[in-house]
Amino acid sequence: MAKYKLQVQDDDARPDHWRDVKSEFGNLLVFDDEPAARAKLAEMFPVLVKMEQFAAGPKRTRVLVLNPYQDIDEEKED
Repeated sequence: MAKYKLQVQDDDARPDHWRDVKSEFGNLLVFDDEPAARAKLAEMFPVLVKMEQFAAGPKRTRVLVLNPYQDIDEEKED
């Protein structure tokens, strides 16, 4: 079953730079279903989500499927 994570783009000058959204304890926020992830994204970043709904600017938030092999991929890069 897929897991989902949230990402936000903080810098307009670097549209390719996204950061993972983490909890107040520094843990990656992970969700079991996409609607729950989108609801949390709207709760945490209401202005950005509303702007995207009305196409008032570039996309600055997203929900992604969490890569179950991320740890392995990072080890390969080292």
